[in-house]
Amino acid sequence: MSVHSEIKKITTETLRKMKFDKEKITMLTAYDFTTAKMVDAGGVDAILVGDSASNVMAGFETTLPITLDHMIYHAQCVVRGVDRALVVVDLPFGSYQSNPEKALESAVRIMKESEAHAIKLEGGSEVEESIRKIVNAGIPVMGHLGLTPQSIFQFGTYKVRAKEDEEAEKLLKDAKLLEELGCFALVLEKIPAALAKKVSESISIPTIGIGAGPDCDGQVLVYHDMVGMNQGFSPKFLRRYLDLYTEITGAVSQFVKDVKAVDFPNEKESY
Repeated sequence: MSVHSEIKKITTETLRKMKFDKEKITMLTAYDFTTAKMVDAGGVDAILVGDSASNVMAGFETTLPITLDHMIYHAQCVVRGVDRALVVVDLPFGSYQSNPEKALESAVRIMKESEAHAIKLEGGSEVEESIRKIVNAGIPVMGHLGLTPQSIFQFGTYKVRAKEDEEAEKLLKDAKLLEELGCFALVLEKIPAALAKKVSESISIPTIGIGAGPDCDGQVLVYHDMVGMNQGFSPKFLRRYLDLYTEITGAVSQFVKDVKAVDFPNEKESY
């Protein structure tokens, strides 16, 4: 049995201990009350209110359009549904890159208005001052390196990052910098497994991988992908645990048939 399964409330310190104890950390996304309740009841250690809400909730092609107000709304919904998991909220594109004061203001708004437990932001040395300012204000920060979806137009592709030596060296350097700045954990997205292993062994804060191999200290997936609600999205790193798209569309079409055939509601379902 997990040494931390009996903990009533997961904190940033719990995650650090889990790395030290070599117990893997689990993380899934959630964007609404009902999903958060189910994900929390399932026993995940952390819930990410990701800017991926831009894709799976709002239907945008990238994470760029989602606003700080949108993120706060989703975070408020999630926090109300959670008893045990640590809730981490993404700072959306444009809310922290331009200047450290704006970054702090955005982070404070998320913490005050949603009552979440931590924020996450993308980037390394480029956002050093923003991270420093947020951490100094007492707000827990999770970093994010590798494929950083908010920079998708700069990359031009969602392919694996840091395959070349130069980019791999910068990533390792950035990971150490994020640790020094006081980040409590770090997401590594779509990087070679060997590099993720090296990073995880080089820093004392937990690494949470998505498409970064088995040697990270934990794993995160987007809930909608994991339960098979998205049909078109099937990267190599994704394991689908359900096929909800088929289940739900099947249930809906059965409902349509039953109503059309005057089979629903029947006598037992009527007052």
